[in-house]
Amino acid sequence: MGLYREVIAKRLVAPGIYIQSAGVRAGERDPFVDAVLEEQGFSLGKHKPRTLDEIEDDFFDLIITLTPEAHHAALELTRSNSLDVVYWPTMDPTVITGTREQILDAYREVRDHLSKLISERLPGRQQPVADTLSKD
Repeated sequence: MGLYREVIAKRLVAPGIYIQSAGVRAGERDPFVDAVLEEQGFSLGKHKPRTLDEIEDDFFDLIITLTPEAHHAALELTRSNSLDVVYWPTMDPTVITGTREQILDAYREVRDHLSKLISERLPGRQQPVADTLSKD
């Protein structure tokens, strides 16, 4: 889910804002994430999911969490720092069962939910960037 958010934010948020994503646990890339991001012209390129421990820079003004577990971990990690930790409740599309199309619909819902929150709450670009992380 973190890479979801990172790719969308890097395309929509104003230049000069440092954006990184990380999860509470290590994991593999989810092909459903790739599929629904690609539908919107986003690409993860070679990026792989990271954990909080793998983020090299700890200088943040804001941490956005999507699950209660991630929120608790972020609060614990930042308890002695002066920064905001915000929780955006987000459905977990990995728990959805059914046809491929039903599963993709759940992932699309998350993609659209995150795009809306990012656009509403973070300073935006004049126009979304055509390039994505695929060039990294």
